[in-house]
Amino acid sequence: MDIGSYTISTFETGDFALDGGAMFGVVPKTLWMKAYHTGDDHNRIDMTARSLLIRGNGRIILVDTGCGHKMAEKLANIYRLDYSRASIEQSLQSHGITPEEITDVVLTHLHFDHVGGATKKISNGDIIPTFPNAMYHVQKEQLQWAQSPTDKDRASFMPENWDPLIANGMLNVLEGDGEVFQGINVQRVYGHTCGLQVIHVQDDRHHIVFPADLIPTAAHIPVPYVMGYDNYPLTSMEEKQDLLTQASEQGWIICFEHDAFTKAGTIKRTEKGFSLDQIVSI
Repeated sequence: MDIGSYTISTFETGDFALDGGAMFGVVPKTLWMKAYHTGDDHNRIDMTARSLLIRGNGRIILVDTGCGHKMAEKLANIYRLDYSRASIEQSLQSHGITPEEITDVVLTHLHFDHVGGATKKISNGDIIPTFPNAMYHVQKEQLQWAQSPTDKDRASFMPENWDPLIANGMLNVLEGDGEVFQGINVQRVYGHTCGLQVIHVQDDRHHIVFPADLIPTAAHIPVPYVMGYDNYPLTSMEEKQDLLTQASEQGWIICFEHDAFTKAGTIKRTEKGFSLDQIVSI
């Protein structure tokens, strides 16, 4: 899809699984099973780690990098990491891009399933940036939160995913909402984690939103469907209400970062609330 001077594509980095109850919070299992996925024998639901690939204006930009390949075997089994269908390497190759050509990586936040692919482990055990010529962009509030997390979300933050970026002078710390590149804006939200940045790419005809874990799947469109992982679920509901209202009224396309079945779509508002309107191919 072309927006302004950019070509936008979805970029697959791999598949994984998380506990369905944690993904849907207080929503009963009978409802989230019907809305999304029945779950496996361990109650884990199929998920993917989807990024945006944005090319234009002399830049090749990735939004988020998935789980990466550094995770210890025990954790990799718990999260059922699976690269048989897709990986960063496979996706780069399919788009005819080398890691050295990536100019920028915008990180919505620093949970492992969004930033794990930002660094990689090499043969001698060192961990280095995956994209050696890129600048990585994250909100200051999120970095500070990740460096001093709460007990609730401590397990989601793994410093090896961003410390090498800091050590190599490759982490650009943003402060506030606004335009990071021409036609590409970031908007902070706080329900899931402090300073998560929602990505907006727009011109006078199209508007794509990449809300990351604010709306991780199409099944999370209903406002009360918020994750147990969210630090402030009531705040998430307010932020979703605002975003979905604008999306439904203005025809925005929402890209679902973790939905294994639906990549993107538009939103409609009904008497019962918000729901998916049309599936969109990006």
